[in-house]
Amino acid sequence: MKKVKDLIWKPGTSINDLISSFSSLGYQATELSEAANVIIKMKQNKAKIFLTFTSNMTTSGLRGFFAQLCKLKIPDVLVTTSGSIEEDIMRSTGESFQISSFNADDTQLHEKGENRVGNLIIKVESYMKFEDKIHEFLKEIYQKQNRISSSDLLREIGLKLNDNSSILYQAAKNNIPIYCPGIADSSFGFHLFLFQQKNPDFIVDTIYDMKRIVTDIGFDEKKGIISLGGSISKHYAIFAALINGGFDYAVYLTTSHASSGSMSGATTQEAKSWGKIKDDGEAATVKGDVTITFPLIMFSVLDRLKSQGLLDGS
Repeated sequence: MKKVKDLIWKPGTSINDLISSFSSLGYQATELSEAANVIIKMKQNKAKIFLTFTSNMTTSGLRGFFAQLCKLKIPDVLVTTSGSIEEDIMRSTGESFQISSFNADDTQLHEKGENRVGNLIIKVESYMKFEDKIHEFLKEIYQKQNRISSSDLLREIGLKLNDNSSILYQAAKNNIPIYCPGIADSSFGFHLFLFQQKNPDFIVDTIYDMKRIVTDIGFDEKKGIISLGGSISKHYAIFAALINGGFDYAVYLTTSHASSGSMSGATTQEAKSWGKIKDDGEAATVKGDVTITFPLIMFSVLDRLKSQGLLDGS
């Protein structure tokens, strides 16, 4: 067993040294350090990596970091929720979100046409501009084909966005598929519905993506997942892995707890009972705000990968 070691500040301590020292600190610090180690092993062993996240993370400044990770070719597959798509497009077309307060006057915000996500604000006006832009994109795509999978639709939209900080753009540019199984559950989905009312033969085929994701990975190849939060994005990825023998590596970052029985709180141990993670799979679960834990882990990981010559596109 490893002994607890006291954390001591030293001038010039690197983030990699800090995360390494977490391994002997205890509690969630130990899990966070182990999460970094598991991700390093994913890359060292050339595992196919799934990165899953929910839309609230795209609302935050993590959006640009997700895009950068795509540019660096860390994930091979993205799975997210529909709100991520519309908010990435909004930011890519000139909209900005503001930081407010968790204790803002929500009635007043509503009267001003401002929507709150935690302590972040998205203006109603941004959704109105998004409506015009997405209709323009859909019209152009529809002229090329009237039936399209949701992942191909997102790739087509990504290619129209000239923004290096866009998840859609960087994923499309680097041939990283984005799966969005709950594509109808957002303003984006509503505008898909409206567009289909005028063009009844326009079909976004989400079932075809199920076929694609389960064939994206082979039974015998190494597989890893970095899951931020939970919900449908997390389950879609681990179900695909279940069909193909389970993940070899898994890192879960969440604020939820297993006591709720939810997908967001489900642990890596629980996943092993389903075969979603292999019995001998290496895994870590970090409890905490992803806007804090994920950058800490990944900055350390990127530094280590770079020093090992395993970082593409840097």
